[in-house]
Amino acid sequence: MSVFAALFVSWECGAREKDALPMIGAQFIVEPWQSAEDVDMWFRTMKENGMKVCRIRMFEEYMKNGDGAWDFTCFDTAFDAAAKYGIKVFATLFPRAHGANTLGGFKHPANREHMAAIAEYISSVVQHYRNHPALYGWVLMNEPGTGGILPSNPLTTEMMQAWADGDKPADTWTEGYTSDIFNRQRYLVEHNTWYISWLSEQVRLYDGKSEIHINNHQIFDNVAEYDFPAWRKSLTSLGASAHPSWHFEYFPRERYAMALGANCQIIKSGAGELPFWITELQGGNNTYSGKRAFCPTAEEITQWLWVGIASGAKGIIFWCYNPRTVGEEAGEWAMINNDNTNSDRLDAAREVARCLEENASLFSSARPIDSHINIVYIRESLWAEQQMQLDVSQESAWEGRQKGGVIKSAIGAYEALLSYGINANFREIGEYDWTREDYRGEVVILANQVAVPTYRMADLRRFVERGGKLIVEGLTGFFDENLTALNNVGRPLAELFGGVLAEVKATPGDFRMQLPADTPVHLWKGIVSNHNSGKVLSRDEKGAVTSLRHSYGKGEVVWFPSLLSLGARRSGEYAPFASWLKQECGVSVPVFLDECDPEVMMTLMETPGEYVAVLVNKSAAGKSVSLHGVASDGRILFSDKGGKVFKGKVSLPGEGTLVVEWKR
Repeated sequence: MSVFAALFVSWECGAREKDALPMIGAQFIVEPWQSAEDVDMWFRTMKENGMKVCRIRMFEEYMKNGDGAWDFTCFDTAFDAAAKYGIKVFATLFPRAHGANTLGGFKHPANREHMAAIAEYISSVVQHYRNHPALYGWVLMNEPGTGGILPSNPLTTEMMQAWADGDKPADTWTEGYTSDIFNRQRYLVEHNTWYISWLSEQVRLYDGKSEIHINNHQIFDNVAEYDFPAWRKSLTSLGASAHPSWHFEYFPRERYAMALGANCQIIKSGAGELPFWITELQGGNNTYSGKRAFCPTAEEITQWLWVGIASGAKGIIFWCYNPRTVGEEAGEWAMINNDNTNSDRLDAAREVARCLEENASLFSSARPIDSHINIVYIRESLWAEQQMQLDVSQESAWEGRQKGGVIKSAIGAYEALLSYGINANFREIGEYDWTREDYRGEVVILANQVAVPTYRMADLRRFVERGGKLIVEGLTGFFDENLTALNNVGRPLAELFGGVLAEVKATPGDFRMQLPADTPVHLWKGIVSNHNSGKVLSRDEKGAVTSLRHSYGKGEVVWFPSLLSLGARRSGEYAPFASWLKQECGVSVPVFLDECDPEVMMTLMETPGEYVAVLVNKSAAGKSVSLHGVASDGRILFSDKGGKVFKGKVSLPGEGTLVVEWKR
C-alpha cells in the first residue's frame, strides 16, 4: 500500500469513528479449552448488557501447533459468536515472545530472527481474519512503554548504534555545552515509534481497510517515551490502558475519577485529529495482581464511564468480561461473576450504555468544550528529574524533588482548575500548535517543568509576543535539554520572564506564601532578581521578590518560581491556588462552578444546540453546587443515585453521577 493510500485509509477510518456513538465493551479472554456453548453465552450476555465492541488478545501459543501448523479454531469460535450478536472485535496482535512471555507482552523484537517470526505471525493472522464480519480493527501491540528502560538485546543495540553514528538536528544541542546525557532516552522515543510504524506497515500489507490502533499504559510514568504526533502516521485511533490498581499510583482512590480525566486529556491531545479510546479500563477485582488490590464499586464504574465519554472517548473497553483461567491474573478482573451472572459493575455499565442508546443523536454529535487553557508538560523535564534521583530518603517532605514531582505538579494545576469545573487541555510541548499568528485568549501553563529545551524557547517567546498568556510555576526552566543550568549560562528565559531566578531555598515539607492570598507551598521557594521590566506581584517576609508579571509583545507572563501546585495537592487546600489560577487564566467556558470544590468533578460537552454536563461527587456526603452560566432548568439525562437540578443549582448525592442537558 502506498503512503498516500495509507493516509487516506487513516483519514477515512478516523472520520467514521468521530461521528459515531461512543461504544462500551469489554476484553474477551479466549482460551482453547472453552466450549462453544460458553463462548456463545458470553457474547449473548455482552449484547444483552449493551456492549457493542470487544477486544480479543490473539495469543500465538493458542493458534500455532508444535509442528508449526496454524489452528485458529478457538479464535474462530469467538469471532463467529461476536458476529452473531453484532459485536465488533479489536484484535490485539500477540506474537510469541523471544523468551518468557507475560500477559502484558513484549515491547520490542529481540533480534532479526524474532522480527521475521513476528512478520510471519502477522501475515497468517491478518490474512485469516481480515474479511471476517466481526473484525473492527487491529491493536498493533499491547501497551508500548518500558518505564524508560532501553531494551538490552542485539537488535536494539545495533539500531541505537546506527542512530548514534548519524547526524543530529542542530537545534537540539545547547551551543558550547553539547551532551549525550539523554541519548538513551532520545533513542527510546524513536525506537518505540519505529516499531509501531513497522507493525502498522506489516498489517497494511494484507488489510487496507480495518482500523489500526494502539494503547499506551502507565501514562503518568511512561509519557516521556511516547511521541504521539509521530505515532499518528501509523494509526487510525489512539488509546490508553487506565487501570487504577496499576496506573494511578500518584492518586488516592477518592481521586481516581480525576486521574482518569487527566489521562483522557493527555490521550486526546496525543491523538490530535484522530479519535481516542480507553482501550482498557479496570472492570473487576484484582486479587493478587496490580500495585493496589481493590475492586471497583458500581458507582466508580459509572463515574469512569461518564468521565471518559464526556472527555471525548469514542469507545471504552473494560478489562475484562470473563476471567482468565490460568496464568497471570487468573480468576481476576472480570465484569461477570463466577456463576456467569452480572456483577453490580456490569449492571452499572449496562445503564450507561442504555442512556447512550436512548440519546444516540445527542451523544454522537456532542464534543468536549475547549477551555483554551493548556497545561504543558515537557518530556526532557521528566528525564531530568529521573537523572537527578539519588538513593536518599523518600520522605514525603521532599516529594517535589522525587520521581513524579514534575508530572504531579502538572496534575496539580489540572486538579486546581477542575475544582472549578474547568477542564484544561493536558499536552506535551510538541503537541501544541506554535505556528499561529494570533494567540489572544490562549493560556499555556508550565508547572514545574524543570527542563525547557532550547529548541522550544523561540516558540514560547512567539506565543507571548502574539498575545498568549504564559503562567510559569515551580522550577520551570532551571535546566535545558542537556541538564545545563540555564541560570548560569546565558539566562535565555530572563527576557521573557521579566527577571532572573536569583536562588531557590529548600524548606522541606510545606509552608505558606502570599499569592497574594495566604497559599500552601511545597519545598522550594524561588527568589527573583533583575526584575526591572517586570511588575512585582509578591514578596516574602524579608521583602524579597517571589513573583512577577511581565508584559511581552501583545501578551504577558506570570512567573511564580515556587511549588504552588504541589502545595495545593499535598495539603488538599486547593482554593487559594485554584482561585488565583482561574483569575489569571480567565474563563472562556460557558458553564463552571461558582465556588472551588475539589470533591466535585464537572466535564462539559456541547452540540450546536445544547450543553451537556457530567457532574461527579467524590464525597461520601451529598453536595449542592451552583453553576455559573446556567439560568434555566436542565433536563436530567442520567442519574444513578437521584440527583436533582433546578436552574443553576445541582444536588449531588454522595458518590453520585449526574448528566444534565441545557438548551443553548
